[in-house]
Amino acid sequence: MSQLSFQGPGAFRGPYAPPGDKSISHRAILFGALAEGESVYENFLEAEDCLHTLEAMRRMGIEIHHEKGTGKVRISGKGMHGLSAPGQELYLGNSGTSLRLLLGILAGQRFEAVLAGDPSLSGRPMRRVTDPLKRMGAQIKGRENGNFAPLTIRGGKLRGIDFDNQLSSAQVKSALLLAGMYAENRTLIREAIPSRDHTERFLEAAGAPFQKFGHDLVIEKTEMLLPMRARVAGDISSAAFFIAGAAMVSGSEVTLQDVGLNPTRTGLLEVLKRMGAKIETQVTQTIPEPMGNIHVRGAKLKGTGITPQEIPSLIDELPVLMVAMALAEGESLISGAAELRVKETDRIHSMVVNLKRLGASIDELPDGALIRGVEEFHGATVESFGDHRTAMSMGVASLAAKGTITVMDTACMATSYPAFMEHFRRLLKS
Repeated sequence: MSQLSFQGPGAFRGPYAPPGDKSISHRAILFGALAEGESVYENFLEAEDCLHTLEAMRRMGIEIHHEKGTGKVRISGKGMHGLSAPGQELYLGNSGTSLRLLLGILAGQRFEAVLAGDPSLSGRPMRRVTDPLKRMGAQIKGRENGNFAPLTIRGGKLRGIDFDNQLSSAQVKSALLLAGMYAENRTLIREAIPSRDHTERFLEAAGAPFQKFGHDLVIEKTEMLLPMRARVAGDISSAAFFIAGAAMVSGSEVTLQDVGLNPTRTGLLEVLKRMGAKIETQVTQTIPEPMGNIHVRGAKLKGTGITPQEIPSLIDELPVLMVAMALAEGESLISGAAELRVKETDRIHSMVVNLKRLGASIDELPDGALIRGVEEFHGATVESFGDHRTAMSMGVASLAAKGTITVMDTACMATSYPAFMEHFRRLLKS
């Protein structure tokens, strides 16, 4: 079993450019495949999850030229109906995004496909996506009536539906928007609490008949999508480990370059600022995605509360934010984050267990955690629970630890951030 040891204490200092955004990289492949003509993207994230999406489209007949190590992909799109039946099951590893978004696209195809994944992905609930897709007319079979992979899907003639996205899930919303492009009448999605909007931005940039009316999203049947040439913004969810790490340790100072600043993804910055973090942002690009620079200096943080309304904008950043909160003066309360329990692992539980091993004062709640700040952590051996964000968050915790934090089962970090250790060591100053 792989493991990594992090010797504390330390600080982050220097310039940093995060890898390409994972959410955007997935969508770049999918929209490129469905467009008519060639799409070219730079700074594509070469992590396992995104490569599973890329390989799945290749197996359905899409020619994709990927210059490994360069972050550049060239996709020869075949149009909305250009996919062909895969000769074997589409294996998606640990990528829930790949599975859910592909379900949306395959719902509109005239062939059958099997979507499978590793044991972790096979244990994650999919009915939140499969049930509304069945309402639209897709045929989906799997364990527990289509709740767990492997899933067999046969697309067909779809009809649009009205759907309340009560979970504020970007993946559910995106799957239905993608399926809605194949439906005979309009599909309406209502969001009481807006989730990240990368799919909507791609729909607009590709010329799809998509409209937004307040919190209501409407997609009509789509005849064609335009190809694109763009640079994928730096992943703020990957940058979050260095943003939070720098913010929570005095003496840290990091300048992050070309980071995605989509307002549906920057909740981490707002919460850290509220805690007293010294963070400045500068927007350098707005189309197709806001992008810019972030300057972070370390400070003593104060506890705060996170409301359910804030969760969608920082759901992936909560594990490392819990590390910062465990060191903040006073109490912090996270609520409305039950979605964390159905990620690659139960992230509420994994973070509470690990932080307690480091000496943190933290109570596990059904939908979050109550955290009382301590001055520092002590060394310990912790578990990744097979989850990349839990593993990397424990590495960041070492900045405030007296002793060594050893993280077990760290191979999972390649799921989203293969270069994490390289960047960690480059910025680390003892």
